[in-house]
Amino acid sequence: MIKVLFFAELEEIVGARELVIEKSEMTVKDVKEYLKSQFPNLPVDRAMIAVNEEYVEETDIIKANDTVALIPPVSGG
Repeated sequence: MIKVLFFAELEEIVGARELVIEKSEMTVKDVKEYLKSQFPNLPVDRAMIAVNEEYVEETDIIKANDTVALIPPVSGG
């Protein structure tokens, strides 16, 4: 299982702080595609993605028991 955490507006869109994907291995791109299919309004492509607290690339592999965090873009002034 892969745990996915959502923050700020992403949590509001999903309606939960976290969810579990029942897979043993996926690429970051696979996770993004899965989330887009489940939550079409989720701006996955704009979010920063970290696995186990380290930023990752789309081709990186996520394994069972990893934690994926989707962090929305931050704006400020």
